[in-house]
Order: sequence, then C-alpha cells, then structure tokens
Amino acid sequence: MKRITVAVTNDLATDQRVDRTCRALADDGWDVLLVGRRLPESPALAARPYATKRMRLLFRRSALFYAEYNIRLFLLLLAGRTDYIYSNDTDTLAACCLAAIIRRKPLAFDAHELFPDVPELEGKPRVQAVWRWVERRCLPHVRQAFTVSQDVADEYRRRYGTEMTVVRNVPNRTPQPPRAAQPPALPRLLLYQGAVNVGRGVHELIDVLQLLPDCRLVVAGDGDCLAAERRHAASLPWADRVQFLGRVQPEQLHSLTARADLGFCLLQDLGLNYRYSLPNRIADFANAGVPVLATAFPEISRTLQHYGTGTLAEPLPADHQGQAYNDYLHGLADSIQSALHYWDTLPAAERQQRFARAAADLCWDREKNILIGAINASLRHP
Repeated sequence: MKRITVAVTNDLATDQRVDRTCRALADDGWDVLLVGRRLPESPALAARPYATKRMRLLFRRSALFYAEYNIRLFLLLLAGRTDYIYSNDTDTLAACCLAAIIRRKPLAFDAHELFPDVPELEGKPRVQAVWRWVERRCLPHVRQAFTVSQDVADEYRRRYGTEMTVVRNVPNRTPQPPRAAQPPALPRLLLYQGAVNVGRGVHELIDVLQLLPDCRLVVAGDGDCLAAERRHAASLPWADRVQFLGRVQPEQLHSLTARADLGFCLLQDLGLNYRYSLPNRIADFANAGVPVLATAFPEISRTLQHYGTGTLAEPLPADHQGQAYNDYLHGLADSIQSALHYWDTLPAAERQQRFARAAADLCWDREKNILIGAINASLRHP
C-alpha cells in the first residue's frame, strides 16, 4: 500500500480540513500518517481511519518552535517509510521540501492561507521575508499545489508562477431538517465560531450586545486573543449574555451551529490573507441552515451573493475607541437587527431552497474528488 506522510504544525484535535484530507486519502487506498505536535493541554484523539503522530516539543511559539518542529519533522521524514509527502502551510514546507529532494519523493503543498501575510506577521518585515524565501525556494519542487480560494491561487501564480488547484475548505454534508415555522425564541443566539485571533470580530460582537438587549453571544473557539476577550467581557455589565466555550469538537460544533439565529464572519482588513480568504465557517453556516453576516471581501461576497445565504458588512474598524468606533457599533447593531428581521420574514420555502442549494455545493463530497484526482494525476505525470 502506498504511504503518504501529511504534516501540520497544530495538535490535530480540531483541524477539520487536514482530517478530511487524510480521510479522503485513506478512502482512496493510501496508508496515511498525519504528523503534528502535542501540547500539555491537547485532548486525546478519537480513533481515526489513519495513523497519527504528535511530537512533544520543547518550544511552543516563535522562531525556536518553527525551527525545532521542522528539524524533528525532517528527521522523521528521512527515517520513515513514505512514498509521498504532503505539506500543510508554509510552516511545514522547509522540512517537507528538503526531505522530498533528498529521498526523491513527490511533494504536495496545501496553502490554507497566504502564510507570510497573516495578521500576526503584519509589521514584521524580516519574518515575512523569511517565509517568502521558504516559499520561493521550495515551491519549484512541489509536484501538486492546493489552496482554499481562487484569489489565493491567483496571488501564488503572480508571486511565484505556481499553479494551484483550488480545494475549498468546506464541511462534510450533513442534511438539516427544515426549521419549524414558529416565532423566534428570546434571547436570539448570535454565534461566533473559529479562532479567537486578532481582527476576527469577537471584541466588536461583545461590545455590540449593549445595543442588542434581546441577543446573547456564544463564542466557540480558542486562540491568541481568547484570554483577553474573556477579561473584556467580564468587565462589562452585560457579561451574563456572553458565553465562551473554548475549543469545541467538530460534532458538537455542528449541533451548536444549527441552533444559532445568526452566524458571523467579520474581519478587519489586515492584509491580503484576510482579504482573499473564504473562511470555512461560511460553508459551515450554510450547511447548518444558518444565515451569516460577513465582511464584504471578494471571495466571501461572491459566495454569499451567489447562494443568497447571508448579508454583507463593512470591514472591522482598526480602533476600539472614540466616536468612530461608537458609530461602527451602532451600524453593526442595525445590520444585525436587519438581518434577523429579514430571515424571520423570509418565506420558509425560499429559505430552505437557498440553503439546500448552498449545502449541496459547499460540501467536501465535491472537493475531495478534486483533491484525490490531482494527487493521482501527479503520480502519473511527474
């Protein structure tokens, strides 16, 4: 059986795209080994139809973490049996590329984002230059490249001349029963799901609750800003209407999402990575039959306008103080109330038709065939 080694820098627990990729490869007959890292707080992994290995590392962040991870991964790839190497994101690419060259194995690269342009690296030109150097040196050795949206694919072609196959980050299809036609229950459930990181809208959603007394906010996710946002919410008089769930397992998240009245995908314009993104929660909400209020960036706008499953908003503000921020919150509150009213009054048959169409297209059943077809074609045509 052909062995493929898949690498990612997280702890494997909630990375649904990588899990779906590995399951698709296993279903196609590959012997899959997924390599990540193990943190002290990492939960145990449920049984999966492929092998996993989580490395315990000395460092958790910064250049030392990336250096240690790539050295350990490189040694593992040199010593272990593998017929194909699959790198997820630029932070695994150096080790995967060098091992692929030395062992003369085919290399796939899956860019979940424009890694050198993530918001956390804005204002750090030297760090950005290092990651761009890694991409510039390694991408010519990649046999098959994937990414999550056409805009990101176009940007990689512009920068490096690399042709990338778009495999959207969408969920497995889980049919939802039609929502019963009944008056909405109070308080209305506003749901944020995903990483609690800079420029993702959690701070603004907490603050806007002051203007929405009939709403509550549930935040499902972990991230760099989670502790700060917990403290911020606790300092406010409406703290009892904000609930932080932390990291939620995929099956629990789907059940929670289906109960929401409105989902959110609000982003600050922090560079090309956010501007060109098509976050997976757009498809997650569509598959759960839940409308979304999302920032009007290109890929998001095209998707929501095509399926009619959400409404668009302006990018998040850069500052959380002053009259401009107060004006933004009032505008956001109006947008939320307008969205809730629109979906409450939309005929049930029309709503069901829109979400059924979106769910049929924005699902992994379609995308995995693109991925498997490209991987197998790369073996036939080196």
